Amino acid sequence: MQCEAEVRRRLQEAGQEQLLRFWAELSAGQRESLLEELQLLEPGELREHCRRAQEAYREESSAPQRLDHRMSPGHPDYMGSVRRSPPEQLQTWEEEGFRQISQDRVAVLLLAGGQGTRLGVTYPKGMYNVGLPSGKTLYQIQAERIRRLQHLAGEKYSTRCTVPWYIMTSEFTLNPTQKFFEAHDFFGIDRADVVMFEQRMLPAVGFDGKAILERKDKVAMAPDGNGGLYRALADNRILEDMEARGIAYIHVYCVDNILVKMADPTFVGFCVSKGADCGAKVVEKSYPSEPVGVVCQVDGVYQVVEYSEISPETAERHNPDGSLTYNAGNICNHFFTLDFLKIMARTLEPRLGYHVAIKKVPYVDAEGNLVKPVRPNGIKMEKFVFDVFQFAQNFVAFEVVREEEFSPLKNADTADKDTPSTSRRALLWQHYRWALRAGARFTDASGCAIAEVSSVPEAEDPPAVCEISPLISYFGEGLDVHLNNRDLTSPFILDIQGV
Repeated sequence: MQCEAEVRRRLQEAGQEQLLRFWAELSAGQRESLLEELQLLEPGELREHCRRAQEAYREESSAPQRLDHRMSPGHPDYMGSVRRSPPEQLQTWEEEGFRQISQDRVAVLLLAGGQGTRLGVTYPKGMYNVGLPSGKTLYQIQAERIRRLQHLAGEKYSTRCTVPWYIMTSEFTLNPTQKFFEAHDFFGIDRADVVMFEQRMLPAVGFDGKAILERKDKVAMAPDGNGGLYRALADNRILEDMEARGIAYIHVYCVDNILVKMADPTFVGFCVSKGADCGAKVVEKSYPSEPVGVVCQVDGVYQVVEYSEISPETAERHNPDGSLTYNAGNICNHFFTLDFLKIMARTLEPRLGYHVAIKKVPYVDAEGNLVKPVRPNGIKMEKFVFDVFQFAQNFVAFEVVREEEFSPLKNADTADKDTPSTSRRALLWQHYRWALRAGARFTDASGCAIAEVSSVPEAEDPPAVCEISPLISYFGEGLDVHLNNRDLTSPFILDIQGV
């Protein structure tokens, strides 16, 4: 470990000497911990990071840059759609996806480095229980979907196949995630096929361009955004691990979507059939001003344009057939080839720009008192995983049905949307629809029939509670044998133990 004098010299070079201002008050253990943290901060990078953060904050505080006149919708040839593509075409794509999965050429990569601050918990989101009858967490649901997918592909091609699960964590989520998986025996997945790795952390910066001390002996750090994936892939030699396993295609997704279809065969098959090196799943916007980014072209290059970067007039623009012109809502659900990830991680990653997040960052004041600010006081710099679209040689998008594939968990139940209640409700409505299609009928505890409801009323639970284990069905398949012509008492759980 470097000595105090060397670390102090490096901080002076970076213009951040204030990070040692409480040195005289620290115990030997605190000094060792702080030095260990500071020696990871290269002076030139730290100086540039703080300068960039302050500059970006000033730009953010000025009028936002509008992209309206540079935008155009994507070409129809780049788009596939669950709703609009012919059924036989969807089946062809699905078969291609299963073929690739059966040959051990597909992996899934989970982005799980963020803190559950808005959700109001101190543990990783994947460990969250949204209140399903089974009590399953997001991690367990996703693990069981992978196991079912492996079974389906193996059964289809009479082979034994593996879909490796890569999980990008952060300083905040790595240890609890590891312990959680170990405590649950990796949910039945071979632990050699679950690869966890850590993304980089960057200092939070004050509006004065100075890195913030969270405690007298600790710098306030934050993950470098989900776009930190590309540097983390290189830092942790994940690309080499993928190559050794024979992986060619990677499905990347965020931990908080309870409806996510990991390594969705239809999506994988669509991207492979199109020869894509980069792809994105999208959903139709719920309404023109919905605050989501849209996938489109800017100056002829594909990217995600945030809602703050376009005017209300552009958001409201319609095509001659009445559909929204900019309607492809980004849901952070992507396809990449391994070759594309290699190029990004080893060559192009430095060209990705940073995004500014203005946050309330706890800090110690000049007198050493811990302060929890009531208004934003710090700048966190992030890269976004989808900012690589611009470098794709062949980018494609695949439109899916929101109520079937996208219900994120971001906020506590006190919020209006993206809460534990909305996530739980979305999954239970989906399983209720699956059960009805399979020929099930529902009764209440008194044996009275429960009337079927086909449409989903906003903010209401389904008329009958039915939860189907992913180990039984990945996406509604194979349920006839279990549910056809059966009377089910609500609440009903169909799990592997009962089969």
